Amino acid sequence: MARTQAADYDDRREAIVEIAARLYGETGFLGSSIADLAKASGISKSLLYHYFSSKEDILFEIMIGHVEALRAAADEVSDLPDSADRLKALTHGFMKLYANASDRHKVLINDLDKLPVERRSAIIEAERRLLDIVDGIIVDRATTLDKNKGKRRALTMLYFGMINWTHTWFDPAGEINGDQLADMVVDLFLKGLPS
Repeated sequence: MARTQAADYDDRREAIVEIAARLYGETGFLGSSIADLAKASGISKSLLYHYFSSKEDILFEIMIGHVEALRAAADEVSDLPDSADRLKALTHGFMKLYANASDRHKVLINDLDKLPVERRSAIIEAERRLLDIVDGIIVDRATTLDKNKGKRRALTMLYFGMINWTHTWFDPAGEINGDQLADMVVDLFLKGLPS
């Protein structure tokens, strides 16, 4: 007889994903075993397999959840009429997500190649859709780029280059907070380096 799902199945599953993100963020996907994850989750290995069929399934959930959260942040700003306001709101949203999900972000950046090809392709496609949204915001701001796909994508990647690695050095308790950092990114991206 099949095992029934507990009423809190989804909550427990999400808790395992969160713990796995922290564990994989600290030791890497390959440096963490199912036994390590079960111990950190306070459950048995067999119960862990009730929620996920493999370690790779957990890795996929960490990554797809993070990319979908970023895309939701991008979708939230899509109705703002001014492209500069959209970029500012988007950057603030991304920086908040990066600060609150730095382990997920680390896992996405460092362990994508650990997924099986089909799953990796799904993550890359989700990232591509996110890039297209940001690309659209940039084109709305710099309409001369509309026909130059190469420059548009380069600017989009430069934008992400400014924010994607902040988890490695940014301290929210430091001299500048996340909102100030987001404003710096937008100002630098739209206006260039101040003189």
